[in-house]
Amino acid sequence: MTNSQTPQPTPPQTLPQTPPQTAQTTSQTNPAAADLIARSNRLGSDPRITNYAGGNTSAKGSEIDPVTGEQVELLWVKGSGGDLGTLKESGLAVLRLDRLRALSSVYPGVEREDEMVSAFDFTLHGKGGAAPSIDTAMHGLVDAAHVDHLHPDSGIAFATAADGEALTAKAFGDKVVWVPWRRPGFQLGLDIAEIKRSNPQAIGVILGGHGITAWGDTSDEAETNSRWIIDTAEQFIAAEGREQPFGPALDGYGALPEAERRAKAAALAAHLRGIASSDRAQVGSFTDAAVVTDFLASAEHPRLAALGTSCPDHFLRTKVRPLVLDLPADASVEESIARLDELHAQYRTDYEAYYAAYAPLLESELAGSLGTGVAGSLRAPHSSSVPAIRGADPAIILIPGVGMFSYGATAQTARVAGEFYINAINVMRGAESLSTYAPISDEEKFRIEYWALEEAKLKRLPAPKPLASRIALVTGAASGIGKAIATRLAAEGACVVIADLDLEKAQAAAAEISAGSPNPGDVAIGVQANVTDETQVQQAVDAALLTFGGLDLVVNNAGLSLSKSLLETTVADWDLQHNVMAKGSFLVSRAAAKVLIDQKLGGDIIYISSKNSVFAGPNNIAYSATKADQAHQVRLLAAELGEYGVKVNGINPDGVVRGSGIFAGGWGAKRAAVYGVPEEELGKYYAQRTLLKREVLPENVANAVFVLCTSDLSHTTGLHIPVDAGVAAAFLR
Repeated sequence: MTNSQTPQPTPPQTLPQTPPQTAQTTSQTNPAAADLIARSNRLGSDPRITNYAGGNTSAKGSEIDPVTGEQVELLWVKGSGGDLGTLKESGLAVLRLDRLRALSSVYPGVEREDEMVSAFDFTLHGKGGAAPSIDTAMHGLVDAAHVDHLHPDSGIAFATAADGEALTAKAFGDKVVWVPWRRPGFQLGLDIAEIKRSNPQAIGVILGGHGITAWGDTSDEAETNSRWIIDTAEQFIAAEGREQPFGPALDGYGALPEAERRAKAAALAAHLRGIASSDRAQVGSFTDAAVVTDFLASAEHPRLAALGTSCPDHFLRTKVRPLVLDLPADASVEESIARLDELHAQYRTDYEAYYAAYAPLLESELAGSLGTGVAGSLRAPHSSSVPAIRGADPAIILIPGVGMFSYGATAQTARVAGEFYINAINVMRGAESLSTYAPISDEEKFRIEYWALEEAKLKRLPAPKPLASRIALVTGAASGIGKAIATRLAAEGACVVIADLDLEKAQAAAAEISAGSPNPGDVAIGVQANVTDETQVQQAVDAALLTFGGLDLVVNNAGLSLSKSLLETTVADWDLQHNVMAKGSFLVSRAAAKVLIDQKLGGDIIYISSKNSVFAGPNNIAYSATKADQAHQVRLLAAELGEYGVKVNGINPDGVVRGSGIFAGGWGAKRAAVYGVPEEELGKYYAQRTLLKREVLPENVANAVFVLCTSDLSHTTGLHIPVDAGVAAAFLR
């Protein structure tokens, strides 16, 4: 560290304007709340400043009380679980300031903090709005019109430095005050309110082990002060910090060449997902960003990773520490898997010991702090039990030379967990650059991780959809039946890889299916895959592994048909159809089966066959024969893969005319000619020959795929489901 005096930046004179697409105000929005939303969207869109769902902001103002007709002071504050970058008015909690401040007179002390969050319900103004978060007291009690509580990497670097208090004084002077670690809650709000009263020159605080809080008389002033603290922290670290905060490079641990590291990542992905999912199935996310590979190439990464993350927003998503493979980058896949299994066993033992060590302490504290409720009559609910262990598998797995896999219940939570660990790496770099990284203790981490308030937040989450945490690969999915299947699977919660011969159409279909999602890549991606090409098939499977961490559900849908009689059918016609449907299904199933077996999570393989696999129609020998091949693949694979918990089933549709790529390609005209009906009447013709007199649509096939994937048919394999509205000649015998 140098002894030079770091110049402090001049606060910005102007603020960036809210982009039109982020403005959430309406004519009914209070001006103070409108300013708050605009400021929150700006702050939340900058990854230097905060991370997804991290931090909270507030504004104070007044409105007419509809009961008394008088002005009443209100607090608008980002609610529990909301995200600053996408905050809307519905994401704000609105509270009466007089009632919130009155809670100070009945606050029962830190041993009964949880009761205060329940007491916030008695201070709410009007109907609706978000649930107040634990930080609400900070915003309401601090005497400032606008307050920002944020988790910038540079600010947390100061907050987690061993001598953070001295560094805060050196970097910020008396404009920013150090606050020792205290769990978020009412007492922390009282502490910060007193600091502001006692330090009128201060614009904010560094919260030890946590983040920053800043304030202002106007929304612009609060944002200016927040940005000044962050910018000053960044500039101080850059000017005063050591050049190699993570120590020298560790020989043999540097990043592999891109193609090599991604190939190794794909080879490890299925096994890693099995490790992360031994308690419950998880979706994965992979990154080989330089910030990760450089960290893993440093000599100090084992020590720092073992210390774990610090900021509550970090370790609530990443667990207290990651699982780190302790082998060099050139270790083989087989060596890596063997060692990862050993490390996983130790990780689970350590995590269970962590729970066993601290759960009784917290349980004892909770039992000893039982009261009659805030102010007696409020009777705020208060739990005396610690939530059950939430699983002992890692959420972050680090592979030197390769990168990071992160896991969560959904693609979004998996991706966000990885983003948070990158924030943690940045925090460690800053703290080690200036001092020594010193996160809060494991005991305090446990208190946060198993806080009753966090459990309540989890219980407020919507019930998962039927296919949540499942990852699907659908071939021929850019149109017709395949697109309908992909759409239905995504709607039911699955992450979907849309594979098609036409990459642009696959990507367009993925975009359409993902429309409305905050991050479309969390729902569906489009990839190119000629299913007759072994390499392209493997690339499609690898795309599922590297995007979503694994694979659970494969739908062999890619197909085509040439309507010709026996004498008209050429060898090329025969080979083309067998290559796409018989050989293609084999290649896709083989590549997928390896993943499903490695994961040890079971799974589904579904073949979109045809009623023609059992029904002998005219002028259709190549198509019908290859569909019969697919039908028998179902039976063969069901027999072979059953021991791994993999179900293999098929669907036999009748001719699907509307929305079908096959029929649009000329097949429809030829089949209409065979039956002597106009092409536009072909769907009606097919319907009239069925028992139910109903036309089969792509959505009907998609419905059958969904049913086969649900737990309701968990004991069904080797089955072919007719989706033909009743074709007696195609009844299975």
